[in-house]
Amino acid sequence: MKNYDLIVIGTGSAMNLVSPILQQNPSMKIAVIEKDDPGGICLTRGCIPTKILLYPAELIREIEHAKQLGIDVEIDKVKFPEIMARMRSLIDEDIENIREGLSHSENIDFYPTVAKFVAPYKLKVGNKIITSKMIFLCIGSKPVIPAIVGLEEIRYQTSDSILHIGNLPKSLIIIGGGYIAAEYGHFFSAMGSKVTIIGRNPQFLPQEEPEVSAVAKRELGRHMNILTDHEAIKARINGNSKEITARNRINGELASFIAEEVLIATGRGSNSDILHPEKARIEIDDNGWIKVNEYLETSQSNIWAFGDANGNHLFKHVGNYESMVVYYNAILKNKVEVDYHAIPSAVFTYPEIARVGLHEKEAITEYGEDNIIIGYQKYEDTAKGMAMDVKDYFVKVILDNNRRILGAHIIGPQASILIQEIINLMYTPDRSSLPISRSMHIHPALSEVVERAIGRLMRPKDYHAFLEVMTHYH
Repeated sequence: MKNYDLIVIGTGSAMNLVSPILQQNPSMKIAVIEKDDPGGICLTRGCIPTKILLYPAELIREIEHAKQLGIDVEIDKVKFPEIMARMRSLIDEDIENIREGLSHSENIDFYPTVAKFVAPYKLKVGNKIITSKMIFLCIGSKPVIPAIVGLEEIRYQTSDSILHIGNLPKSLIIIGGGYIAAEYGHFFSAMGSKVTIIGRNPQFLPQEEPEVSAVAKRELGRHMNILTDHEAIKARINGNSKEITARNRINGELASFIAEEVLIATGRGSNSDILHPEKARIEIDDNGWIKVNEYLETSQSNIWAFGDANGNHLFKHVGNYESMVVYYNAILKNKVEVDYHAIPSAVFTYPEIARVGLHEKEAITEYGEDNIIIGYQKYEDTAKGMAMDVKDYFVKVILDNNRRILGAHIIGPQASILIQEIINLMYTPDRSSLPISRSMHIHPALSEVVERAIGRLMRPKDYHAFLEVMTHYH
């Protein structure tokens, strides 16, 4: 049995801590364990590879949009194998650099295998037993696979495996209606696949505001078939294709869809079962996520869980933030609580979508309808938006009566960039929106859409009456 000062399981956001820890404590001996390629989900099969793929898809849609601006241009050929090869080349280089660094550090023992608890603070890795009084669990997550009759017989894809395909499927069924389904639907439809999305939720992109989702469904629906309120119940091989039968959750009617390939994109779940946390007396919730307190410590003292492991917010930027909280608490011995009041996220489709903080319904529940005001501005009603010839994209901000920012939601070009101005203010002590309305915004830059949304405020009832009129007019 080998003893370490620190055991780290997972090579995602936990790697943010290894260098600072060794700089502070150069004599520490650390074990790093990784069952997959090093780098974590974000690098190996999540954010980074998908965004490398989505940028060419965005260019394709931009080129198509250019026709509306008087530019007659044609796309001669989309070289799907080259796009996939470029992505893998970029990712593989980073993976190998991380593997090289972990394998040749004097202070780190790298175990490229599965870790299993055999007792509190004691793990089996391969045929070895290792132990430490401090352990970081950054174990990631895995694709959730729904219970569909016959699914295992059709050799389906997941968001993990789809990155390794070499040839473009002529047709693709995506089961799931969230951001993973939306982004892959956008990518494959831009590449030339005939895409059908089957979502069981009544709302496409259910994590977004309803008015955001409605615009997203309409715009993405120009390039693919998007079904909501449909539950996939059966899968089977049909000749050289794959067939999915779905039930309409409103009227019970059945419909069948045939495609060359099927992608399961129904979210991600805990993979803590591999770790056997019960043997370490580490508590998990009903869905398998590792329970943590406000300091990100598990039920077992000095064992910490962050990133996807605790299931709080499955975003890389949250994992990075949580890693810093763990550093303060576990290493510096400061008491720092996690603060999730302004968690941003983005969906990199065409149009792009971004949000931060509370939804309107959440704000009303927490503060009361009389204490909420909503700001709204369409892109097309700014000079830059008009120049870009974009329609029905908008910024929505949610404030309290003191003009404090509670949340924001954007759909349209550069949404993930535009929302950062709002995010930054939400991390100031008073979270005031006044700096946006009082500061100069370059005219005619796209940032004016955020400024004008802050200056065009309505009560929730007036806002929805306004939307109804606008929808009817449209």
